[in-house]
Amino acid sequence: MTRIYIDADACPVIREALACARARNIPCVIAGNSTQNLERRLRAHDPRSPKDPRHPDRGFWVEILQVGVGADSADFAIASAVTPADVVVTQDIGLADIVLGRGARAIGVRGRVYNPLTIDSAMFIRHEEKKLRRAGGRTSGPAAFTEEDRDRFRRNLASLVTQALEGTGASGPQAELPQ
Repeated sequence: MTRIYIDADACPVIREALACARARNIPCVIAGNSTQNLERRLRAHDPRSPKDPRHPDRGFWVEILQVGVGADSADFAIASAVTPADVVVTQDIGLADIVLGRGARAIGVRGRVYNPLTIDSAMFIRHEEKKLRRAGGRTSGPAAFTEEDRDRFRRNLASLVTQALEGTGASGPQAELPQ
């Protein structure tokens, strides 16, 4: 069964990911630490499990996966639960690398579809930038999040979910890349 997992730490597209899950009638798991109010993202009538009485068709439901406050707790929870049929929404390249290694699909919040063929170079860049910052250097932060990012995310997530439901390859047809 295909699920959408959302790494809720600083995720600006939870609403869009939930809308995609509702439209495709598939389950969604939102993982975040216990300091976040993840319930506020849900509608009152959203089923919370496949056994929820509000869930007559056994398709869409939302599970809130609250994890400890420790660093990367949500990432570890997602990594241990994900299957090759799943799609993960994350800003964390490290989690994307793990997800791709498990045969699942991963997408960034700006709509970047992580690719098994290029994830190693993204990990290398992350490592080098981290070394530079530890040595006192500076790296540029991300650009402001835009509506174009949000639209690209919607389109590419829909494409990844279609691939997952059809069982096509994780690298499948090329999704639109961020500019």
